[in-house]
Amino acid sequence: MLTYLIKRLLWMIPVLFIVALITFILMHTAPGGPWDRDPNMRQVDANTQRVLNAYYGLDQPLWRQFISYTIGDVKDEKFICGAICGNLGPSYRVRGRTVQDVLFEAPKGKSFWYSRFGYSVRLSGLAMAFAVLFGVSMGIAAALNQNTWVDYLSLFLSSVGTSIPSFVMGIFLIIIFAVLLHLIDVIPKDWDEPRAWILPAVVLGFGFLAFTARMTRATMLEVMRQDYVRTARSKGLHERVVVLRHMLRNSLIPVVTLLGPAMVGMITAAFVIETMFAFPGMARYLVLSIQQRDYSMIMGSSLVYVFFISIANLSVDFLYVVLDPRIRLGE
Repeated sequence: MLTYLIKRLLWMIPVLFIVALITFILMHTAPGGPWDRDPNMRQVDANTQRVLNAYYGLDQPLWRQFISYTIGDVKDEKFICGAICGNLGPSYRVRGRTVQDVLFEAPKGKSFWYSRFGYSVRLSGLAMAFAVLFGVSMGIAAALNQNTWVDYLSLFLSSVGTSIPSFVMGIFLIIIFAVLLHLIDVIPKDWDEPRAWILPAVVLGFGFLAFTARMTRATMLEVMRQDYVRTARSKGLHERVVVLRHMLRNSLIPVVTLLGPAMVGMITAAFVIETMFAFPGMARYLVLSIQQRDYSMIMGSSLVYVFFISIANLSVDFLYVVLDPRIRLGE
């Protein structure tokens, strides 16, 4: 297992490099630059722009800019390591601060979880917990009550969740709970209030909840017909023990398989959801950075996302072993 872990970690290096290269090419292909508000509107004069380009190294050939950012460069007779050492570069829009400061540094007097990255992690965690908890519960209830109103209600909610895009669901719920019922603010003023997190987490996690419910229902129905389940019942075991110990554990393996793609889906959906709710997270700031052509912020945020997606997929592989000891990684 240790060998498998080392191989997967080493494979992350070329993945990050390829993502960095693609992001770099797309970033420089787009019209405009860091010093333009709009591609057709100049923000600074030509002399100032030349000075800024020279200061940040944007006057160098593109291949050298990429090598300088990813590996490092020599400045003032001193080698400065690049992203490979965790140095994500200075922000072009926030003076005197690096990308790490902007993403991971919390306001004075606050903990790490109040940083932009911390906000996004908390929101994704809440959405994932909501999706898994309610999705698995709905799937179990539907399978144990097949062809009843419980099953039909679960299938209806699952169909709604898989067919309606998250941003449409978000607008719909905002109209109901904020505009009509006045239970929440359209744009929360204080994100320290727990109720302010409910709607973004529900909207972000509802799509995965639907897939989880359908997958759990299908696998539970398949497991229910297995011989070992009939044997467990014939031994006189309580139905709760049969469901939790013999049926649910084997049914969760396909659900765990979805966790990796679900994490990717949540990250992509977070760009829309965080912008929609004016959420002070990392995804919304990345959208603003793209609009402002903050090159180092775009590169740094993309690499952070890909790194944690890779870690999430690796964690899913190890969950297989926990759920089914017969699985051996790397074999």
